[in-house]
Amino acid sequence: MLTYIIPFIVLILVVVFIHEYGHYYFARRYGVGVTDFSIGFGKEIFGWNDKHGTRWKICCIPLGGYVKFFGDRNVFSQADHEKILKQYNKEDQEKLFVIKPLYQRALIVFGGPLANFLLAIVIFFSIYTFIGKDFTPAVINEVQKDSPAMVGGLKNNDIILEIDGNKVESIMDVSKYITTSIGDVIDFKVERLDEEYLLRIKPNIVLSDDNLGNKINKRMVGIKLGAYNNEINHVKLGPAKALIHSIKEVYFVSASSLKYIGTMLTGTGDSSQLGGPIRIAKITGQVAEIGILPFISIMAYISISLGLINLFPIPMLDGGHLMFYAFEKVLGRPLSQKTQEGFFRIGMFLLVSLMFFTTFNDLKDLGLFN
Repeated sequence: MLTYIIPFIVLILVVVFIHEYGHYYFARRYGVGVTDFSIGFGKEIFGWNDKHGTRWKICCIPLGGYVKFFGDRNVFSQADHEKILKQYNKEDQEKLFVIKPLYQRALIVFGGPLANFLLAIVIFFSIYTFIGKDFTPAVINEVQKDSPAMVGGLKNNDIILEIDGNKVESIMDVSKYITTSIGDVIDFKVERLDEEYLLRIKPNIVLSDDNLGNKINKRMVGIKLGAYNNEINHVKLGPAKALIHSIKEVYFVSASSLKYIGTMLTGTGDSSQLGGPIRIAKITGQVAEIGILPFISIMAYISISLGLINLFPIPMLDGGHLMFYAFEKVLGRPLSQKTQEGFFRIGMFLLVSLMFFTTFNDLKDLGLFN
């Protein structure tokens, strides 16, 4: 159990700290006072005060964090600035978040998700620069009999160039693009005897083990891959190429996640694959047992997920605040507190429902409902 819990706590502490530091950085940049920087919720375990008056603390429930701004009374965008200003002297008024220009408040809120994306880019950049990236062309060594690949026209020795419009730069990309495809068919562009062919393959959905031994529904087409001319091409990238590939990976993961969520909303996706903290802890522990590099890699993917989820236009998340600021920009004033309270109740309901749903999936994954 500890082999799962400790890596999970370390991962959460890092990605949450980076997220909250994004808020903190922009708040300090625009002169907003920060009274609390907390990793975790509940009772404080330990902490300290810095020279700016911020209380940095670690709390007992390590499932999130927060940054509290000077003068914060609630989570709403305050409309009555004059009433607020009367409560503070001129020096303290300069530190209030609620009176800052709209673009500054938006950047402070967006700073959290932005920091998560930047963390992922830094991790991928470091891996591509110091460890390297695989560029081994993907060649089909075997097409299984009566498989979707055979039915669709794939053949031995085909070189896979693209999958669903995504360029296949490495043999590692094939599984990634097949797994993240969402359509009923998958488009393969292959090279065969110096000619290119576009083939449409309808995958089978098979309950199978992933690389960690967890049961998942996998999209299978029935091919076995090998290296082109049996040559492995693993290259350490220069800074420019490493940065480009890092940004592309963050974009791909974000876009794939949004597509998957879209299938959930339309009822066409597999909701059983949606997991919560328990499943994340399990996978994190399994990956940590393999080695430090896989652990750091999954930290990048979790960081992307945290940043992306927080941008959803759901009240109580960063995206909800940005949504309110968009209304404020259009209307020329903040929404009334009553209207915001209504949105926040809806947001709370959605988040609690999601928590129960993912927890049910997690417990089912552990075999509690089998």
